[in-house]
Amino acid sequence: MTGDGADRTPGAAIDPPSWFSSGAAVSDPGIDEQFEREWPDCWERAGDLLDWERPYETAFRGGDTPPFEWFPGGRLNASVNCLDRHLPERKNQRALVWEGQLDGGRSYTYLELYREVNALAAGLRDLGVEEGDVVTIYLPMVPELPAAMLACARLGAVHNVVFAGFSADALAERMERADSGFLVTCDGYYRRGDAIAQKNKADNARLAVDRDVDVVVLDHLGQGVHLGEGYHDYCELIDAHEGAEVESVARDAADPLFRIYTSGTTGEPRGVTHTTGGYLAHVAWTAQSVLDIRPEDTHWCAADIGWITGHSYVVYGPLALGTTTVLSAGTADHPERDRLWKLIDRHAVDVFYTAPTAIRAFMKWGAEHPERHDLSSLRLLGTVGEPIDERAWHWYRDHIGGGECPIVDTWWQTETGAILVSTLPGVDAMKPGAAGKPLPGIEAEVVGPTGEPIDPGERGELVITRPWPGMPTALADGTDWGERATTERDGWRYYPEDAATIDDEGYVTFLGRTDEAVNVAGRRFSTMELESTIVGVPGVAEAAVVGADHETTGTAIYAYVAPEHGAEEADLRERVRDAVEDAVGSVAVPEAVVFTPDLPKTRSGKIMRRLLEDVANDEDLGDTSALRNPEIVGELQSRTPN
Repeated sequence: MTGDGADRTPGAAIDPPSWFSSGAAVSDPGIDEQFEREWPDCWERAGDLLDWERPYETAFRGGDTPPFEWFPGGRLNASVNCLDRHLPERKNQRALVWEGQLDGGRSYTYLELYREVNALAAGLRDLGVEEGDVVTIYLPMVPELPAAMLACARLGAVHNVVFAGFSADALAERMERADSGFLVTCDGYYRRGDAIAQKNKADNARLAVDRDVDVVVLDHLGQGVHLGEGYHDYCELIDAHEGAEVESVARDAADPLFRIYTSGTTGEPRGVTHTTGGYLAHVAWTAQSVLDIRPEDTHWCAADIGWITGHSYVVYGPLALGTTTVLSAGTADHPERDRLWKLIDRHAVDVFYTAPTAIRAFMKWGAEHPERHDLSSLRLLGTVGEPIDERAWHWYRDHIGGGECPIVDTWWQTETGAILVSTLPGVDAMKPGAAGKPLPGIEAEVVGPTGEPIDPGERGELVITRPWPGMPTALADGTDWGERATTERDGWRYYPEDAATIDDEGYVTFLGRTDEAVNVAGRRFSTMELESTIVGVPGVAEAAVVGADHETTGTAIYAYVAPEHGAEEADLRERVRDAVEDAVGSVAVPEAVVFTPDLPKTRSGKIMRRLLEDVANDEDLGDTSALRNPEIVGELQSRTPN
């Protein structure tokens, strides 16, 4: 590969390299205009990526207000689209590559995964799982997790994946909300070399649920599992139905495929139901057009399947396109900090998709770790989960992408199901720090407090002004979304609750959640603005800003800062304060700069700012089971002045 060069002037646009554009899945610079001219029929491109048992009548049916129907009249099965249809050409191609920690790794071809899914579907059917039933899946990152999802889809059942790190109470709450009478779990799994007793949590949750629950248990650790009444051994279930061919259940496009809960990092977790047709078409199209995934690729999205990113771009998007998808258990820095780069090298990964939080951790650990491995197989890099600052963007491209790979900075939510804002890597110039434009077919703008469009560069709130295929059931039906989905004088709108700016070329820069602000002495400061300023200080790897109670100003700013290796904390503290004063003003200078080896994060890579607020205010921390690094909590408490 030969790069086209990059201007390091802050905010400067970088054109996609010619070697990439010439072979990209989408390379037509007129695609935006074509989608706009043909909307909503333009979405037939997405629908036609799937196999339909009964063809849809039109891509979209609806007016200016809900109900909205995507691919009405169509019937399909998600499992068939991810497995059966690929067998004639790819039955011996790897579908899943799994890397464990202490428990090794293995891979499944499309034929092997098809057989596993059919056997499990037959076993679940014998346990009483029927079309429309909700099956809760409480598994770590093991191949049996996507197999269970696809087995449910094959039966027309709705899967409800709960992140394996959640507590028994959190699992029970999600099972109750979903009215789920079936649970698939395991005995345990390894995390940083320690065995986690998963079944104990599942047992406690089962006792707390006010209904009978059939439980399927995978003996993942291989140490034998005690099974009582109502429990069934996963492997015995598979063996008993070896060779089964389960007829897939065709579902209407609007029928539910799965239920998932928001992460709860910004508030109370919310249940979201995604449809079979619209969702699957949307993730397939964005996996192809934004992530440029091809059947011959090995694709690695480093998210946990317990979150929406894992659903969409570990399982459904890649498998719908017939590619090889990588699953990795454990953490990026165990047993060594070069683990990710070793796996990219080993499996010749083409597309790598991770969170900016992880990238800042890689920066903190040092470039010597990726430099020990051959990363030349990489063709495209992606980020997801939060905005990425320019410094981390360039480090990612230079040290992971060899200075040549395009980067797609994608924005979307659990509620949207799939990517809505990003550059198209074969078409659009990249602007480090800006996510990109609304994708073709997506209509979005940044508005002021009364809903009016604002001038380029002004801070406002992002609003989606037209429906999209991956929208959840409640939005399509027009129910249960309160003020986030409204019909105003200009028509229907969905407010994702994200602050943003938009430039004169339509590129959106995200500034964090609209409620992520600190009010000091009557002035409101964006946490994203403050954090970006701090991260821009040489020697700072990542930062999070929260408000703490203060006798004089009401609220004081506490900055939690993870320094790069070798940075001198005393000097760094003053440079952080000076940078904030220069960029924002003296009133925004942090009352406390707390240095920490890491920030508390979910497994999806989001910083748990609510937990940092509790630490800063010396309050009860509550349930920390969602953290991927719970060991950091005591460190934070000991270092925070209260």
